[in-house]
Amino acid sequence: METTSRNLDTSPPSLVAETILSEKEKSDVKFQEIPVVDLSNPSEELVAHAVVKASEEWGIFQVVNHGIPTELIRRLQEVGTEFFELPEKEKEAVARPADAVDIEGYRKMYEKDIEGRNAWVDHLFHRVWPPSKVSYTFWPKNPHDYREVNEEYTKHIMKLSEKIMEWLSEGLGLQREALKEGLGCETAEYLMKINYYPPCPGPDLVIGAPGHTDINGLTLLVANEALGLQAFKDNHWVDAKCTTSGIIIIIGDQFLRMSNGKYKSAEHRATMDKEKTRISWPVFVEPNLDHVVGPLPGLITGDNNAPKFKPHAYKDYKFRKLKKLPLD
Repeated sequence: METTSRNLDTSPPSLVAETILSEKEKSDVKFQEIPVVDLSNPSEELVAHAVVKASEEWGIFQVVNHGIPTELIRRLQEVGTEFFELPEKEKEAVARPADAVDIEGYRKMYEKDIEGRNAWVDHLFHRVWPPSKVSYTFWPKNPHDYREVNEEYTKHIMKLSEKIMEWLSEGLGLQREALKEGLGCETAEYLMKINYYPPCPGPDLVIGAPGHTDINGLTLLVANEALGLQAFKDNHWVDAKCTTSGIIIIIGDQFLRMSNGKYKSAEHRATMDKEKTRISWPVFVEPNLDHVVGPLPGLITGDNNAPKFKPHAYKDYKFRKLKKLPLD
C-alpha cells in the first residue's frame, strides 16, 4: 500500500476523472453483510473454519471479541482524530517531504494516492514494526500520548494478525507458520495508515477511495461510526458494516498469490458522507521490498497444482501493478 523504491508520479490530478460514481454504481449497492467471526467461540476449530471460509468466499470479514481492549481502540481513535483536528501548520510538522519516494508522513486531500487513483482523503502513514524500520519523524508529537497508544495497539494487532495467519495457513493444509514465513518472518513490516474523509457536499458524485484490492498481504482495519467501506461481491457493492470495536480483516494481493488463488483478494472502496467525518485506521502487513513472494512451495505438488502466479520481489510486483504492467 505504500510507494515503491522508484520515483512514481505524485502530481495532483483532477479530482473528477476517477471518482465520479455512475448511476449504475449508485444503484448497485446490495444490502448484505460481510461475514462476522466471533473469536470468543470456545471451539478454535470452528473459528478457524469460519476465517478460512470467509477468506475463500469474500476476502473480507469482521472479527469481534478479538481480545484487543475496547478502551485501547477508543484511545487509538481519539489520538488519531485529535491529530487531524489540529491546525494545518501543526500537521505539516510530520508531512511527507515533496521529493520523498517513500510513503510515510502526512498528506493533504485531492492528491493522487500511491496506486495512482484520485481520492478525497487526508492521510497519515507511518511504520509501526519492526523497530529497525520505525521512523518517529513521522509520528505526531501532539497529542502527547500518540506514540504510547500506537505502540500498545501494535502489540495487540500483531498478535491478532499472526493468529489469523496461522488459521489461514492450516486452511491451506500447511503448517501454521507458512504464511508468516511467506511474508519473510521477522522482516515483515506493519504500516499504520489513518484515512480522514471529511464531509463531502456531493457524496453521490464522489468516491473517497475508488474500488481496489490491497497490494499487501493482510489488512486489519478499525473505523469510527460513520458507514462508508464497501466490498464488491457477486457483481454488487456490499456495505461493510462494522461495530466500533470490531476489526475488519481484508485479504490482499500477496495472500491471494501465496495461496495460489485459494484466498480472495477483496475489492473494496470508501464512500463519502454529506455530514459526517469518516476516519479509518488500517494496518497493512507486508513483506519487505526485496522479499520474493509467490505461491507457497507446499501447494505446488503434482500436475493438478501448477502455480497460477509468477514469483516477484515485492518492490517489482508493486511497481508493475502501479504502472499497470503484466504480472503473470
